[in-house]
Amino acid sequence: MIRNLEEQTLEHSFYQLADYLIDSLRYGEYLTISLASERSQFTRFNHAKVRQSGLVADGNVTISLIYNQREAYAEFPFTSDRSIDIAYATASLNYLRQEVVQIPENPYLVIPENQGSSREVYQGNLLPPDEAIATILEPINNIDFTGFYASGSIIRASANSAGQRHWFATDSFFVDYSMFVQTSSGEKAVKGIYAGKDWQNQDYKLQIERSQQQSIALQRPSKTIERGQYRTYFAPAASSELLGFLTWSVGEASFQQGSSALLKLKNQERNLSPLLSLSENFIHGNVPRFNDLGEVAPEYLPIISNGKLVNTLVSSRSAKEYSKNANGAGSGESMRSPEVATGNLSEADILKQLDTGLYLSNLHYLNWSDRTGGRITGMTRYACFWVENGEFIAPIENLRFDDSIYDFFGDHLEDFTNFHEFIPDTGTYEKRSLGGIFAPGMLVKKFTFTL
Repeated sequence: MIRNLEEQTLEHSFYQLADYLIDSLRYGEYLTISLASERSQFTRFNHAKVRQSGLVADGNVTISLIYNQREAYAEFPFTSDRSIDIAYATASLNYLRQEVVQIPENPYLVIPENQGSSREVYQGNLLPPDEAIATILEPINNIDFTGFYASGSIIRASANSAGQRHWFATDSFFVDYSMFVQTSSGEKAVKGIYAGKDWQNQDYKLQIERSQQQSIALQRPSKTIERGQYRTYFAPAASSELLGFLTWSVGEASFQQGSSALLKLKNQERNLSPLLSLSENFIHGNVPRFNDLGEVAPEYLPIISNGKLVNTLVSSRSAKEYSKNANGAGSGESMRSPEVATGNLSEADILKQLDTGLYLSNLHYLNWSDRTGGRITGMTRYACFWVENGEFIAPIENLRFDDSIYDFFGDHLEDFTNFHEFIPDTGTYEKRSLGGIFAPGMLVKKFTFTL
């Protein structure tokens, strides 16, 4: 009840501030006001001990002033104390009035509109702050456990001078951790993540148990893998890294400018597997449907269906510049709530279907090696194993790979798992990030390792 009252107070204070700013506008001025706020618990663990813990209540308001086909931005803290917030807001608005007249005209500027208002609140079942630490450490037995726990409510809100209002609040948590073991070749680690809205203690314990089993297997002597192509299974955390590159490549502007990695797919020069379907799905309530301009995206939008590109993300600016229809995309035109369809591979059959090849738990240092050609390079990381006849044989030394999305998401894709995991965005720079990707594991017939 206390938390609900606090959020209602924040909501009331934000709209009061928005009304004050809008009432202060002069003829020809347009304004968009956005709020990013959170009430979070943060705890850092090292050697299975608490190294830092605390509660954070934070918020920032961003205002965007449009005048005479020009636009300028400013940001200031949001305290929900009316006198303090109005002082910040007045100073910021006066500053923008001085700045906006010096900025060049933007021919593709989007004037705020009222396309309808919304209010969405997703309340989860989070660990009580005073129980979280004990619950997280309870299943950790004689393990060098290092990690980061973040939990709480995240709020995003928007209002504009046309009268449109949006309020979004969601609960979320994640435990992002590593388990370290000493081996004859040095220290090695298993990395894991448990995330969601509703804490399920049994699911968390199963996650820890799987990681502990991998840490035992990790203590076997390492196997050196020669460069070449190998049958490869990517666990959801690893596949999400590769799938994430698709979510950044579906913006209309990138296609129009010839920089999208999926340009050959759109031009029907290359194909992707009919097993691959990627959609923007806001039904889970992990991120707001409204974008930075307060425009609302469809609740569900297919992007790639059975290997075919069926939609691109179109921002209002791109719609204006390229004569397209906008569909609520943000200014960066990347996916905000991506979900990849599952396949038929059950968890019990993963090693059996892999048979002989590589089991990859995590990847890192990924980058384009040839963006327009769709080639990605990166390295394996943490608990990755060589498998023979469906059995873990040995951990592997880190490998570098370089392969094309048109191969491992194309003819070489054998199946996705019949389950997916939510892999959250764990960024906390300046504020907790929202969202993530629902990604299944995937089995690839052959994947190219170069070093």
